[in-house]
Amino acid sequence: MPLNLPISDPLGKLAAGTLYIVATPIGNLNDITFRAVEILGKADIIAAEDTRHTRLLLSHFNITSRLISCYEHNEIESARGIIELLKAGKSIALVSNAGTPTVSDPGYRLINAAISENIAVVPIPGVSAAITALSASGLPSDTFCFAGFLPSKKPKRRERLEELSGLPGTLVFYESPRRIMEVLEDMNDIMGDRQAVLSRELTKTYEEFLRGKFPELIAELASRQAIKGEITLLVSGHTADNPVCFEDIRPQVAAELKKGQTGVLALAKKFSRATGISKNKLYEKILELQLIMEKESDPKNTETEKGEHHHG
Repeated sequence: MPLNLPISDPLGKLAAGTLYIVATPIGNLNDITFRAVEILGKADIIAAEDTRHTRLLLSHFNITSRLISCYEHNEIESARGIIELLKAGKSIALVSNAGTPTVSDPGYRLINAAISENIAVVPIPGVSAAITALSASGLPSDTFCFAGFLPSKKPKRRERLEELSGLPGTLVFYESPRRIMEVLEDMNDIMGDRQAVLSRELTKTYEEFLRGKFPELIAELASRQAIKGEITLLVSGHTADNPVCFEDIRPQVAAELKKGQTGVLALAKKFSRATGISKNKLYEKILELQLIMEKESDPKNTETEKGEHHHG
């Protein structure tokens, strides 16, 4: 018999002084696992991102375990209290409002504190919106990057998109319906012609997948009176069929420099998106080219060259 078969025996009493990281449904309550229900029912304490939200879930499954709060803005403070309870031998289940705790949700600091105190941390796997969306997206899933929420301020957001634009794997983001239009517009500017999948209200009654290039998604959302629901956005990774080096694009860069309408950094970003060449490497190369072109176009240099030629 294989030694790695899952254990199907009843859990009995939970291990004392253990922190359980419990995934909960992102919409459809039937997506909770048997093991998660059992852990939540037998834990001494449940630490929740929002106790009111979690109480609804527990009520549905007739779970009466004690609830305490562990939300992002009091996580450091509440972590101290939770660690003391764990040290006293209490079994504690950590849950977020939906999905897997610590994946763009609170819990990271608490788990690190538990590990530093040699407290056992046990994952109870289940639903994650990122993996759920990726599985049905139709985009490559052999390599992907979960990027979570982008910065809310436009300059920082665009800077982050620049950093991610050269990655080859599918990119996975969480986004709010209020910001999704400006995020798609920034992606269209920075990442160019890419396939994207917008998933909305996953596992819920109005679950929806929109597939297309950025302009198509923008047009579809613009035609709607309102955009509602939690959004998981997936974007195809950077692809380069043929490796490109700077010499291949040198004439195009020179033409842009001659126009004088775009700065060196902006050009480096632009050609980095188009070619996959490192932005920093391009910046250095374009700066060198600019200096050469300035030297060649300087009248003083031209006169000197003519004089040298005459005396020769």
